[in-house]
Amino acid sequence: MSYSLSMAYGQALKDRVLRLYDEGQETKSIADRLRVSPSWCRRVRQRRHERPRKIGGGHFKLDDAGRSVLAGWVKERPDATLEELRQRCLDEQEIRISIGALWNTLRRMKLSLKKSP
Repeated sequence: MSYSLSMAYGQALKDRVLRLYDEGQETKSIADRLRVSPSWCRRVRQRRHERPRKIGGGHFKLDDAGRSVLAGWVKERPDATLEELRQRCLDEQEIRISIGALWNTLRRMKLSLKKSP
């Protein structure tokens, strides 16, 4: 039997695993029955009482004041490159931000940069 290493299982399957453990079944029989790996079954049982882990959605580098300053820079110079804006964040606000995070921030703010000729 082969197991997919990249597959994420849903809460319903985890609940079934826990229910089978509660009924007294062994790890190997649960894994065979549900076609998952025994180690995954053990992890589900070990983490039974842990809160679900948050995935993604980290904090934003620029707070409201920082985004307001960024909007002013874009309005002042709409042809600025992302690199120029990134450098300005570092120089003037002392905030180190990646090009990707800056791009996502501008997109969330519904601001776009002018295309250079």
